[in-house]
Amino acid sequence: MGILKAEPLKVRSWSSRSAAMAWRTYDFQLTTYAILLAVFGLVMAYSNSVSPTVSLSVDSPFVRGLMWAVIAAVVLGVTTAFDYRWLRSFAWPLYLVNIGLLAITLKFGAGTGDASGSSRWVSVFGFPFQFSELAKIIMIVVFAGYLTSRQKNIKSVGTLVGIAVILTPPWILVLMQPDLGSSLVLVAIAAGMLFMSGASLLWMGTLVAGVVGAIPIVWSHLLGYQQARLLTLINGAASDPRANGYQAHQAELAVNAGGIFGKGLTNGTVPLPVKSTDFVWGVLSEELGLIGAIVVLSLFGLLLWRLLVCSWRSGDQFSMLVGCGLAAMILFQVCVNVGMVIGLVPVTGIPLPFISYGGASLVSLAAGLGIVQSANLRRHRPEW
Repeated sequence: MGILKAEPLKVRSWSSRSAAMAWRTYDFQLTTYAILLAVFGLVMAYSNSVSPTVSLSVDSPFVRGLMWAVIAAVVLGVTTAFDYRWLRSFAWPLYLVNIGLLAITLKFGAGTGDASGSSRWVSVFGFPFQFSELAKIIMIVVFAGYLTSRQKNIKSVGTLVGIAVILTPPWILVLMQPDLGSSLVLVAIAAGMLFMSGASLLWMGTLVAGVVGAIPIVWSHLLGYQQARLLTLINGAASDPRANGYQAHQAELAVNAGGIFGKGLTNGTVPLPVKSTDFVWGVLSEELGLIGAIVVLSLFGLLLWRLLVCSWRSGDQFSMLVGCGLAAMILFQVCVNVGMVIGLVPVTGIPLPFISYGGASLVSLAAGLGIVQSANLRRHRPEW
Protein backbone atom coordinates (compact mmCIF):
# COMPACT_ATOMS: atom_id res chain seq x y z
CA MET A 1 0.00 0.00 0.00
CA GLY A 2 1.53 3.21 -1.12
CA ILE A 3 1.88 6.29 0.99
CA LEU A 4 -0.10 9.28 -0.19
CA LYS A 5 2.04 12.38 -0.41
CA ALA A 6 0.28 15.64 0.14
CA GLU A 7 1.30 18.42 -2.19
CA PRO A 8 2.63 21.50 -0.48
CA LEU A 9 -0.04 24.08 0.15
CA LYS A 10 0.36 27.07 -2.10
CA VAL A 11 -0.38 30.20 -0.18
CA ARG A 12 -0.89 33.42 -2.03
CA SER A 13 -0.69 36.62 -0.11
CA TRP A 14 -3.53 39.14 -0.09
CA SER A 15 -1.42 41.56 -2.09
CA SER A 16 -0.75 39.04 -4.85
CA ARG A 17 -4.43 38.13 -5.02
CA SER A 18 -5.36 41.77 -5.13
CA ALA A 19 -2.82 42.50 -7.87
CA ALA A 20 -3.97 39.53 -9.97
CA MET A 21 -7.59 40.53 -9.58
CA ALA A 22 -6.75 44.13 -10.48
CA TRP A 23 -5.14 43.06 -13.74
CA ARG A 24 -8.18 40.95 -14.57
CA THR A 25 -10.54 43.87 -14.11
CA TYR A 26 -8.38 46.54 -15.77
CA ASP A 27 -9.99 47.57 -19.04
CA PHE A 28 -7.16 47.40 -21.57
CA GLN A 29 -9.49 48.23 -24.44
CA LEU A 30 -10.36 51.61 -22.92
CA THR A 31 -6.69 52.51 -22.50
CA THR A 32 -5.80 51.21 -25.96
CA TYR A 33 -8.40 53.38 -27.70
CA ALA A 34 -7.25 56.42 -25.73
CA ILE A 35 -3.60 55.76 -26.64
CA LEU A 36 -4.45 55.37 -30.33
CA LEU A 37 -6.33 58.67 -30.33
CA ALA A 38 -3.41 60.34 -28.56
CA VAL A 39 -1.08 58.94 -31.23
CA PHE A 40 -3.27 60.54 -33.90
CA GLY A 41 -2.97 63.76 -31.92
CA LEU A 42 0.83 63.52 -31.96
CA VAL A 43 0.77 62.79 -35.68
CA MET A 44 -1.27 65.95 -36.26
CA ALA A 45 1.08 67.90 -33.99
CA TYR A 46 4.03 66.67 -36.07
CA SER A 47 2.29 67.68 -39.29
CA ASN A 48 1.62 71.13 -37.86
CA SER A 49 5.26 71.44 -36.74
CA VAL A 50 7.05 70.76 -40.02
CA SER A 51 6.71 71.61 -43.69
CA PRO A 52 8.91 71.41 -46.79
CA THR A 53 10.54 74.66 -45.64
CA VAL A 54 10.32 74.32 -41.83
CA SER A 55 12.28 71.78 -39.76
CA LEU A 56 11.26 70.30 -36.43
CA SER A 57 12.24 72.58 -33.55
CA VAL A 58 12.53 71.96 -29.82
CA ASP A 59 9.69 74.40 -29.15
CA SER A 60 7.34 72.88 -31.72
CA PRO A 61 3.83 71.55 -30.94
CA PHE A 62 5.09 68.00 -31.60
CA VAL A 63 7.93 68.13 -29.04
CA ARG A 64 5.69 69.81 -26.48
CA GLY A 65 3.00 67.28 -27.27
CA LEU A 66 5.41 64.43 -26.50
CA MET A 67 6.20 66.02 -23.17
CA TRP A 68 2.53 66.39 -22.29
CA ALA A 69 1.86 62.80 -23.41
CA VAL A 70 4.45 61.55 -20.90
CA ILE A 71 2.89 63.68 -18.14
CA ALA A 72 -0.57 62.40 -19.09
CA ALA A 73 0.66 58.80 -18.88
CA VAL A 74 1.97 59.45 -15.37
CA VAL A 75 -1.32 61.09 -14.37
CA LEU A 76 -3.23 58.09 -15.76
CA GLY A 77 -1.11 55.72 -13.67
CA VAL A 78 -1.41 57.78 -10.48
CA THR A 79 -5.19 58.25 -10.71
CA THR A 80 -5.66 54.57 -11.54
CA ALA A 81 -3.70 53.57 -8.42
CA PHE A 82 -5.59 56.10 -6.27
CA ASP A 83 -8.75 54.74 -4.63
CA TYR A 84 -11.52 56.62 -6.44
CA ARG A 85 -13.85 56.29 -3.43
CA TRP A 86 -11.88 59.00 -1.64
CA LEU A 87 -12.92 61.45 -4.35
CA ARG A 88 -16.50 61.40 -3.15
CA SER A 89 -15.32 62.40 0.33
CA PHE A 90 -13.19 65.23 -1.08
CA ALA A 91 -15.69 66.41 -3.71
CA TRP A 92 -16.57 69.68 -1.96
CA PRO A 93 -12.97 70.65 -1.10
CA LEU A 94 -12.15 69.96 -4.77
CA TYR A 95 -15.04 72.20 -5.76
CA LEU A 96 -13.60 75.07 -3.71
CA VAL A 97 -10.15 74.47 -5.21
CA ASN A 98 -11.75 74.56 -8.64
CA ILE A 99 -13.38 77.93 -7.93
CA GLY A 100 -10.05 79.25 -6.67
CA LEU A 101 -8.14 78.11 -9.76
CA LEU A 102 -10.71 79.67 -12.09
CA ALA A 103 -10.60 82.92 -10.12
CA ILE A 104 -6.79 82.94 -10.34
CA THR A 105 -7.03 82.41 -14.09
CA LEU A 106 -9.42 85.31 -14.43
CA LYS A 107 -7.17 87.59 -12.38
CA PHE A 108 -3.68 86.60 -13.54
CA GLY A 109 -4.19 84.50 -16.65
CA ALA A 110 -2.88 85.24 -20.12
CA GLY A 111 -5.05 85.36 -23.22
CA THR A 112 -4.86 84.59 -26.88
CA GLY A 113 -3.61 88.02 -27.80
CA ASP A 114 -6.67 88.72 -29.92
CA ALA A 115 -9.31 91.43 -29.71
CA SER A 116 -11.46 89.39 -27.35
CA GLY A 117 -9.29 90.31 -24.37
CA SER A 118 -9.36 86.74 -23.13
CA SER A 119 -7.67 85.47 -19.97
CA ARG A 120 -7.53 81.68 -20.16
CA TRP A 121 -4.07 80.33 -19.36
CA VAL A 122 -1.86 80.41 -16.29
CA SER A 123 1.85 79.67 -16.53
CA VAL A 124 2.78 76.48 -14.64
CA PHE A 125 6.57 75.89 -14.55
CA GLY A 126 6.86 77.96 -17.68
CA PHE A 127 4.12 76.14 -19.60
CA PRO A 128 0.63 77.56 -20.22
CA PHE A 129 -2.07 75.52 -18.49
CA GLN A 130 -5.80 76.03 -18.94
CA PHE A 131 -7.56 75.37 -15.63
CA SER A 132 -10.96 75.35 -17.34
CA GLU A 133 -9.98 71.94 -18.77
CA LEU A 134 -9.25 70.60 -15.30
CA ALA A 135 -12.51 72.18 -14.11
CA LYS A 136 -14.45 69.82 -16.40
CA ILE A 137 -13.10 66.73 -14.60
CA ILE A 138 -13.52 68.27 -11.16
CA MET A 139 -17.13 69.18 -11.91
CA ILE A 140 -17.80 65.61 -13.07
CA VAL A 141 -16.62 64.38 -9.65
CA VAL A 142 -18.66 67.03 -7.82
CA PHE A 143 -21.82 66.33 -9.82
CA ALA A 144 -21.38 62.58 -9.29
CA GLY A 145 -21.06 63.03 -5.53
CA TYR A 146 -24.11 65.29 -5.36
CA LEU A 147 -26.35 63.11 -7.55
CA THR A 148 -25.33 59.99 -5.64
CA SER A 149 -26.40 61.63 -2.39
CA ARG A 150 -29.74 62.57 -4.00
CA GLN A 151 -30.69 59.12 -5.29
CA LYS A 152 -33.83 58.91 -3.14
CA ASN A 153 -35.00 62.29 -4.45
CA ILE A 154 -33.41 62.18 -7.89
CA LYS A 155 -36.65 63.05 -9.72
CA SER A 156 -37.50 66.08 -7.61
CA VAL A 157 -37.10 69.63 -8.87
CA GLY A 158 -34.75 70.21 -5.94
CA THR A 159 -32.15 68.01 -7.61
CA LEU A 160 -32.14 70.21 -10.72
CA VAL A 161 -32.00 73.35 -8.60
CA GLY A 162 -29.05 71.91 -6.68
CA ILE A 163 -27.16 71.12 -9.89
CA ALA A 164 -27.86 74.63 -11.18
CA VAL A 165 -26.56 76.20 -7.95
CA ILE A 166 -23.40 74.07 -8.06
CA LEU A 167 -22.82 74.79 -11.74
CA THR A 168 -23.38 78.54 -11.71
CA PRO A 169 -20.16 79.82 -10.00
CA PRO A 170 -17.64 77.92 -12.18
CA TRP A 171 -19.79 78.51 -15.26
CA ILE A 172 -19.76 82.27 -14.71
CA LEU A 173 -16.00 82.32 -14.03
CA VAL A 174 -15.29 80.37 -17.22
CA LEU A 175 -17.68 82.54 -19.25
CA MET A 176 -15.96 85.70 -17.95
CA GLN A 177 -12.54 84.61 -19.31
CA PRO A 178 -14.33 84.61 -21.87
CA ASP A 179 -14.43 80.93 -22.83
CA LEU A 180 -17.87 80.21 -24.27
CA GLY A 181 -16.81 76.75 -25.47
CA SER A 182 -15.75 75.44 -22.06
CA SER A 183 -18.83 76.96 -20.41
CA LEU A 184 -21.02 75.02 -22.85
CA VAL A 185 -19.10 71.83 -22.07
CA LEU A 186 -19.87 72.26 -18.36
CA VAL A 187 -23.57 72.55 -19.17
CA ALA A 188 -23.40 69.46 -21.40
CA ILE A 189 -21.71 67.48 -18.62
CA ALA A 190 -24.42 68.46 -16.13
CA ALA A 191 -27.21 67.61 -18.58
CA GLY A 192 -25.69 64.25 -19.49
CA MET A 193 -25.16 63.22 -15.88
CA LEU A 194 -28.68 64.31 -14.89
CA PHE A 195 -30.11 62.18 -17.69
CA MET A 196 -28.02 59.12 -16.80
CA SER A 197 -28.83 59.45 -13.10
CA GLY A 198 -32.55 59.11 -13.82
CA ALA A 199 -33.58 62.71 -13.16
CA SER A 200 -37.08 63.76 -14.16
CA LEU A 201 -37.34 64.31 -17.91
CA LEU A 202 -40.30 66.62 -17.30
CA TRP A 203 -38.29 68.96 -15.10
CA MET A 204 -35.30 68.74 -17.46
CA GLY A 205 -37.56 69.64 -20.38
CA THR A 206 -38.92 72.59 -18.40
CA LEU A 207 -35.38 73.75 -17.72
CA VAL A 208 -34.48 73.48 -21.42
CA ALA A 209 -37.57 75.50 -22.32
CA GLY A 210 -36.45 78.17 -19.87
CA VAL A 211 -32.99 78.26 -21.43
CA VAL A 212 -34.50 78.63 -24.92
CA GLY A 213 -36.70 81.44 -23.65
CA ALA A 214 -33.62 83.22 -22.29
CA ILE A 215 -31.87 83.26 -25.68
CA PRO A 216 -32.61 86.96 -26.32
CA ILE A 217 -31.08 87.87 -22.96
CA VAL A 218 -28.03 85.69 -23.60
CA TRP A 219 -27.65 87.20 -27.08
CA SER A 220 -27.53 90.72 -25.66
CA HIS A 221 -24.64 89.72 -23.37
CA LEU A 222 -22.53 88.01 -26.05
CA LEU A 223 -19.43 89.79 -27.28
CA GLY A 224 -19.42 91.19 -30.80
CA TYR A 225 -17.23 88.45 -32.29
CA GLN A 226 -19.42 85.77 -30.68
CA GLN A 227 -22.55 87.25 -32.24
CA ALA A 228 -20.77 87.46 -35.59
CA ARG A 229 -19.91 83.75 -35.47
CA LEU A 230 -23.54 82.82 -34.90
CA LEU A 231 -24.72 85.06 -37.74
CA THR A 232 -22.07 83.56 -40.02
CA LEU A 233 -23.42 80.09 -39.30
CA ILE A 234 -26.95 81.18 -40.19
CA ASN A 235 -25.94 83.02 -43.36
CA GLY A 236 -23.24 80.55 -44.40
CA ALA A 237 -19.47 80.95 -44.23
CA ALA A 238 -19.28 81.69 -47.96
CA SER A 239 -21.37 84.84 -47.43
CA ASP A 240 -18.45 86.51 -45.64
CA PRO A 241 -15.31 84.47 -46.45
CA ARG A 242 -12.81 87.27 -45.82
CA ALA A 243 -14.02 88.50 -42.44
CA ASN A 244 -16.28 86.79 -39.90
CA GLY A 245 -16.71 83.69 -42.05
CA TYR A 246 -13.00 83.25 -42.81
CA GLN A 247 -12.29 80.49 -40.28
CA ALA A 248 -15.32 78.39 -41.15
CA HIS A 249 -14.83 78.93 -44.89
CA GLN A 250 -11.18 77.83 -44.82
CA ALA A 251 -12.07 74.79 -42.71
CA GLU A 252 -14.70 73.68 -45.23
CA LEU A 253 -12.18 74.11 -48.05
CA ALA A 254 -9.65 71.92 -46.19
CA VAL A 255 -12.18 69.13 -45.59
CA ASN A 256 -13.27 69.13 -49.24
CA ALA A 257 -9.65 69.23 -50.48
CA GLY A 258 -8.76 66.01 -48.65
CA GLY A 259 -10.99 63.78 -50.73
CA ILE A 260 -11.12 60.09 -49.86
CA PHE A 261 -7.45 59.31 -49.22
CA GLY A 262 -6.06 62.75 -48.33
CA LYS A 263 -2.96 64.56 -49.53
CA GLY A 264 -0.56 62.92 -47.07
CA LEU A 265 1.06 64.18 -43.89
CA THR A 266 2.56 67.67 -44.04
CA ASN A 267 1.12 68.12 -47.54
CA GLY A 268 -1.86 70.26 -46.55
CA THR A 269 -2.04 73.51 -48.50
CA VAL A 270 -5.21 75.23 -47.26
CA PRO A 271 -4.32 77.99 -44.75
CA LEU A 272 -6.14 77.34 -41.48
CA PRO A 273 -6.30 79.51 -38.33
CA VAL A 274 -5.26 77.86 -35.02
CA LYS A 275 -4.80 74.62 -36.95
CA SER A 276 -3.15 72.85 -34.01
CA THR A 277 -6.17 73.27 -31.73
CA ASP A 278 -9.64 74.39 -32.80
CA PHE A 279 -9.32 73.48 -36.48
CA VAL A 280 -7.14 70.40 -36.25
CA TRP A 281 -10.00 68.36 -37.76
CA GLY A 282 -9.59 70.40 -40.95
CA VAL A 283 -5.89 69.48 -41.11
CA LEU A 284 -6.67 65.83 -40.40
CA SER A 285 -9.36 65.69 -43.09
CA GLU A 286 -7.16 67.34 -45.69
CA GLU A 287 -4.07 65.21 -45.05
CA LEU A 288 -5.65 61.86 -44.11
CA GLY A 289 -8.85 62.19 -46.11
CA LEU A 290 -12.22 60.61 -45.51
CA ILE A 291 -10.57 57.28 -44.60
CA GLY A 292 -8.52 58.85 -41.83
CA ALA A 293 -11.54 60.78 -40.55
CA ILE A 294 -13.61 57.59 -40.37
CA VAL A 295 -10.85 55.76 -38.48
CA VAL A 296 -10.61 58.54 -35.88
CA LEU A 297 -14.38 58.78 -35.45
CA SER A 298 -14.54 55.00 -35.09
CA LEU A 299 -11.93 55.17 -32.31
CA PHE A 300 -14.02 57.79 -30.55
CA GLY A 301 -17.06 55.54 -30.88
CA LEU A 302 -15.16 52.59 -29.40
CA LEU A 303 -13.79 54.75 -26.57
CA LEU A 304 -17.29 55.97 -25.66
CA TRP A 305 -18.62 52.41 -25.81
CA ARG A 306 -15.95 51.17 -23.39
CA LEU A 307 -16.56 54.13 -21.09
CA LEU A 308 -20.25 53.26 -20.86
CA VAL A 309 -19.49 49.56 -20.38
CA CYS A 310 -17.06 50.35 -17.56
CA SER A 311 -19.59 52.73 -16.02
CA TRP A 312 -22.47 50.28 -15.95
CA ARG A 313 -20.44 47.42 -14.51
CA SER A 314 -18.57 49.54 -11.96
CA GLY A 315 -20.78 48.47 -9.07
CA ASP A 316 -21.70 51.80 -7.47
CA GLN A 317 -23.62 54.91 -8.46
CA PHE A 318 -20.76 57.36 -7.96
CA SER A 319 -18.28 55.69 -10.32
CA MET A 320 -21.06 55.02 -12.85
CA LEU A 321 -21.89 58.72 -12.98
CA VAL A 322 -18.22 59.71 -13.26
CA GLY A 323 -17.85 57.48 -16.31
CA CYS A 324 -21.06 58.76 -17.86
CA GLY A 325 -20.01 62.36 -17.22
CA LEU A 326 -16.68 61.77 -18.95
CA ALA A 327 -18.47 60.14 -21.89
CA ALA A 328 -20.88 63.10 -22.14
CA MET A 329 -17.96 65.53 -22.12
CA ILE A 330 -16.05 63.71 -24.87
CA LEU A 331 -19.13 63.18 -27.04
CA PHE A 332 -20.16 66.83 -26.83
CA GLN A 333 -16.68 68.09 -27.64
CA VAL A 334 -16.29 65.75 -30.61
CA CYS A 335 -19.69 66.69 -32.04
CA VAL A 336 -19.13 70.43 -31.62
CA ASN A 337 -15.52 70.47 -32.86
CA VAL A 338 -16.19 68.38 -35.95
CA GLY A 339 -19.50 70.17 -36.54
CA MET A 340 -17.70 73.51 -36.29
CA VAL A 341 -15.18 72.51 -38.97
CA ILE A 342 -17.81 71.24 -41.43
CA GLY A 343 -20.09 74.23 -40.85
CA LEU A 344 -22.88 72.68 -38.75
CA VAL A 345 -22.25 74.62 -35.52
CA PRO A 346 -20.73 78.06 -34.85
CA VAL A 347 -17.05 78.49 -34.07
CA THR A 348 -16.79 78.15 -30.29
CA GLY A 349 -13.18 77.17 -29.57
CA ILE A 350 -13.89 73.69 -28.20
CA PRO A 351 -10.86 71.35 -28.61
CA LEU A 352 -11.08 67.89 -30.14
CA PRO A 353 -10.25 65.44 -27.30
CA PHE A 354 -6.82 63.76 -27.63
CA ILE A 355 -6.30 65.28 -31.10
CA SER A 356 -6.10 69.03 -30.51
CA TYR A 357 -2.77 70.22 -29.19
CA GLY A 358 -3.05 71.19 -25.53
CA GLY A 359 -1.46 69.81 -22.42
CA ALA A 360 -4.29 70.73 -20.04
CA SER A 361 -6.86 68.90 -22.14
CA LEU A 362 -4.77 65.73 -22.48
CA VAL A 363 -3.78 65.64 -18.80
CA SER A 364 -7.38 66.22 -17.69
CA LEU A 365 -8.63 63.43 -19.96
CA ALA A 366 -5.99 61.10 -18.54
CA ALA A 367 -7.15 61.94 -15.01
CA GLY A 368 -10.74 61.17 -15.95
CA LEU A 369 -9.82 57.85 -17.54
CA GLY A 370 -7.70 57.00 -14.52
CA ILE A 371 -10.68 57.47 -12.21
CA VAL A 372 -12.74 55.11 -14.38
CA GLN A 373 -9.94 52.53 -14.35
CA SER A 374 -9.60 52.93 -10.58
CA ALA A 375 -13.25 51.93 -10.27
CA ASN A 376 -12.59 48.95 -12.55
CA LEU A 377 -9.79 47.72 -10.33
CA ARG A 378 -11.86 47.99 -7.17
CA ARG A 379 -15.26 46.70 -8.26
CA HIS A 380 -14.59 43.32 -6.58
CA ARG A 381 -13.33 42.83 -3.06
CA PRO A 382 -10.37 40.44 -2.65
CA GLU A 383 -11.12 37.07 -1.09
CA TRP A 384 -9.33 36.22 2.14
